[in-house]
Amino acid sequence: MIEKALYNRLIDHLNNNSLINPQQFGFRKNLSTDNAIFSLTHEILKALNSEMVVGSVFFDLEKAFDSVNHSQLIKKLPLCGILGKSKLLIESYLTDTKEFN
Repeated sequence: MIEKALYNRLIDHLNNNSLINPQQFGFRKNLSTDNAIFSLTHEILKALNSEMVVGSVFFDLEKAFDSVNHSQLIKKLPLCGILGKSKLLIESYLTDTKEFN
């Protein structure tokens, strides 16, 4: 349950401070893969209607979070306004330590 509460507070903070790119569809309320597909299709059709050449490259990012450098992510938390016990809690989660008093 604490994970859900932490997620809700974190996502609210990121949304309220415009820290999430509008093109980020994953992990956001009322946005899904359907929205991502619609957005991509819209951009492709818009380009084709303007007689532009369209190309694409697709990557499977299923395990993307596993490849994130957690120490670099932790260093960026203060830049997003995540400080104090919130930062320590996230750092504890990412480094698998249990010390955040």
